[in-house]
Amino acid sequence: MGTQNPSAACACHDFNRTEALRRSAARPGQGLPAIEPGMPTPAGTGLSRRGFLLGSAGLALSVYGAGRILDPSRFEEGIALAAEASNQPVIVSVYLQGGIDAMSVLYPAGDPLYGKYRPVLGLSAEAGPAFTEDPRLHWHPKAAALAQLHGEGKVGVMPAVGYTDPDQSHFTSRHYWEVGATQADLRSGWLGRYLDIAGTADNPLQGLCLDESLQPALATTRVPVATIEKPSSYAFWARDVWGPPQEIMYDYFDSLGRIGAGARDAEMAKAGNAALMSSTLRRQLLPFQSEGSSGSPAGYPSSTDDFPSRMASIAQLLGAGLPLQCVSVSTQSVFDTHESQVKPLETGLEEVSQTLLAFQRDLERRGLADRVLTLVWSEFGRRAQENASAGTDHGAAGCAFVIGTRSAGRMIGEWPGLAGGLDELGNIRATADFRGLYCSIIEQWLGHEAAPIIPGAAGFARPVVVR
Repeated sequence: MGTQNPSAACACHDFNRTEALRRSAARPGQGLPAIEPGMPTPAGTGLSRRGFLLGSAGLALSVYGAGRILDPSRFEEGIALAAEASNQPVIVSVYLQGGIDAMSVLYPAGDPLYGKYRPVLGLSAEAGPAFTEDPRLHWHPKAAALAQLHGEGKVGVMPAVGYTDPDQSHFTSRHYWEVGATQADLRSGWLGRYLDIAGTADNPLQGLCLDESLQPALATTRVPVATIEKPSSYAFWARDVWGPPQEIMYDYFDSLGRIGAGARDAEMAKAGNAALMSSTLRRQLLPFQSEGSSGSPAGYPSSTDDFPSRMASIAQLLGAGLPLQCVSVSTQSVFDTHESQVKPLETGLEEVSQTLLAFQRDLERRGLADRVLTLVWSEFGRRAQENASAGTDHGAAGCAFVIGTRSAGRMIGEWPGLAGGLDELGNIRATADFRGLYCSIIEQWLGHEAAPIIPGAAGFARPVVVR
């Protein structure tokens, strides 16, 4: 399937303003953007950013929150030590930009009022496979790959997830999901606060964002995290060495590493192990060197977008032994479908679904599937009633998915129905709270108490998300 970004120029003023403000906030040295009264400042605004080329890991990184640690070798050593001991669970956060229409992803063909609310956008019951846990719902035909994984028991589904007193602003609602609380003044992300507790001061790969700048969910206050814009930006490098001498140097890495690793001296052994890791990583990361800016890795949908290749790179980095713990990535498809919704939703949803299936299969082939849980979310759903432009406007509760071989694979919350499940504005009411979902992921998957990470954690029910 060849795709292009279906909504490169979004017509929604709120969404475009949100993106402009966030990009401005993410650029160090340019000051804060002109935040309107009542709008939250993005988490991570003001974090220092420094560029590093980590030779042993072959990665060109932007490192955020590095504090006074400026020596790249300190990070290389930290990455090496973390990789030696790493068998930690990994959480991959996938953000569906723009507020995807949950009532199309899982459409209620069995609800008597569906045809009334969606006379143009509605789908027939035969169009998509049935959602086995609620006979009223069906998967959108372009979400068939997700339906397949759900049939295998690898997708936990939240058909109506949100929070109390929903805010229909892209900027504010996304901020709440990123920081894990309905607090406008919170400046660190929910994954960032987890890393502040569980992470270290010398492994920036513990929190990795594949984007142009740091996504706020990973904003920390104590430990470094990193960004990589594209898989093709990976490079292996040695100062003042190139051509044939470089190949000779690589050939000796293994020999010198084995000699050092077997030494009785502790420092010599550490140096030897680092050399062995450098050599191993160089070989494992070679596929990145030939990867161009177009096309996608084998098994992933063909696309001019970076999303499939970025998801593939996560699997490759984990397969190379790099000590990732929390990874954040966004779709480039924008699901803010105020008008003419059908085509952009279909194009974006098909790419996302097929990419998520390919990513899961990639992890399974590499023997990594039991270590990785993928969370798929969007800032809100859409209004139940379609608008006059064959689109849908900002709503409240949306959909989220928890994917993996360790996912409980069950429905969380329920579809509330159109007869009694809408609020006074015609928005779908939430039957599950995203903050409870985060508490469950932190406690059941990452193995830490949620209370120091999620404000008010004691007040949220913990759904079962892993088995």
